[in-house]
Amino acid sequence: MTESTSAPPCPMAAMCKGMTDKPKSGLMLLIPALIFVIFGVAILIAPQILAWLVGIALIVMGVAILLLGRFMRGFAKRSHATHD
Repeated sequence: MTESTSAPPCPMAAMCKGMTDKPKSGLMLLIPALIFVIFGVAILIAPQILAWLVGIALIVMGVAILLLGRFMRGFAKRSHATHD
């Protein structure tokens, strides 16, 4: 019969173990969850808030994409300058 070899450990196992050893990692998940619950309750109480939240989210995402595009253009210029 053939000998069975054990599979190498999952690369994510070390990261997950590190996260569970740190008490702040649970808190970092709790904060966004509480914010979502608060926003959900606010929308149930006053549905017009949803339009404001969506509008703000779209503006923030648009600005973030513009900044990312600016960063990528600068990164590409620096990258080409070092290779020339």
